[in-house]
Amino acid sequence: MGSFFSHPTGMEVVKKNQEYISEMNKIKMERWIQMHYQMKERETAMQISRARELFYWLASFYGVSTVGLIGRFRTTKRPGTLAPIVPLSFVVAYYADLAYGTKIHRIQAEAEMIMHNEPELLEWPSGLPTVSEIDSARLDIDDKIRLHPHQL
Repeated sequence: MGSFFSHPTGMEVVKKNQEYISEMNKIKMERWIQMHYQMKERETAMQISRARELFYWLASFYGVSTVGLIGRFRTTKRPGTLAPIVPLSFVVAYYADLAYGTKIHRIQAEAEMIMHNEPELLEWPSGLPTVSEIDSARLDIDDKIRLHPHQL
């Protein structure tokens, strides 16, 4: 069969189990971080595609409006007719920069600068909620529901 010394002791088994659990938790955390990073990448891609789609619509509207305004100017000869072209130009330029320019990179650089130089702006009002505060709020809501069920 086996001698007493050939079987691992309880402490060795516990230690191996703790190492295994620690390694599994590390892998689990790495997967969670990677998953959230990929989700953030997809959200950013959706923002860019949304900006591009809006840019297509705005650019088309701008083109049609400009042609119409120039046609109207040719018939009336009033320079005020061309006034809407100026603000529309700024709007289209903004969305062109957002969709195809470096605006996303400038926004990311500004966010990194804020994180490094102004971390106090990122703090939550009254700090992070504690578990006891969350439980207390949950119990308060349960009490209100129990006392006044008709107000929901």
